[in-house]
Amino acid sequence: MRIPFTAPPAWPERRAGSFALENVQFEPEGAQVALLGLSDDAGVRLNGGRPGAAAGPAAFRAALARFGTPWDGRAGKAITPRVFDAGDLVPAEGGSAEALVETHRRALECVRALHDLGAVVVAVGGGHDLTLPAVTALALREGRALGGVNVDAHLDVRARIGSGMPFRRLIEGGHLAGERFVEVGLGRFVNDQSDTAWALAQGAHLLYADELPERQALVPSVFDAAFAAGTGFVSIDLDAIDQAFAPGVSAPNPHGIDVALAARFAEAAGRDPQVRHFDLMELCPAHDEGGRTARVAAYLFMSFVAGLTERPR
Repeated sequence: MRIPFTAPPAWPERRAGSFALENVQFEPEGAQVALLGLSDDAGVRLNGGRPGAAAGPAAFRAALARFGTPWDGRAGKAITPRVFDAGDLVPAEGGSAEALVETHRRALECVRALHDLGAVVVAVGGGHDLTLPAVTALALREGRALGGVNVDAHLDVRARIGSGMPFRRLIEGGHLAGERFVEVGLGRFVNDQSDTAWALAQGAHLLYADELPERQALVPSVFDAAFAAGTGFVSIDLDAIDQAFAPGVSAPNPHGIDVALAARFAEAAGRDPQVRHFDLMELCPAHDEGGRTARVAAYLFMSFVAGLTERPR
């Protein structure tokens, strides 16, 4: 089955016994997850970030082909969700602001079609601006403003077009409720005063990376704030993670969260039936020494599907 505006996925050889070989399929029947590569970084370039995230979905698949089994050793149970790989979004050519708008239109239609299948959408990117059309598609389907969690060093509420704009546009468009939006892992020195003031004025909850080790019940409290009133999304920008663990991102982070905390959010997103969209963004293989960040992304994906195994169908 072809989803609009997509190209078929390209996988390397999948290791025998791997989750990718056993649980990933190329038709939607029986799939609980729809995987979509958001293979565009025009928004990153417009923002002045390091280019290369357009190749993020390919690097993610290459890592997942070798990492992860359909067995959760800690839980002592099989990881059961079937994953329909819908391929990669075909972006508009040109890299201009006008091209980005067209790419977003295509992404919205693509994600709408995936939700029509009844699957939970998992997207891998790619510039973080692509969370905008993906979440808009979910909000339009639900017919209401969503709750959301963004694990990120950056607020991504900039007014100008680019990868730093998605959550301002979602709130202004009525697709995201500001008071049900939680930003986790923010950097102290990477967000403008005006953007911070704007986010706070919308009622958003801002949690800085420096504060997180002191919060023992962090994930449940964040999810209560975002999803107590209904459906929503969880977005993890890989630049929330310290560059010691995740160097291959559009904007490396000298003081980010660790992989264990990011994995807690990913697993909780899988477990929570209110979460209908999950994404891993800004994977930039051109700067990923030894493929470390791609493997982190694969680990976070495995954490998500492990959580999804426990979700009521």
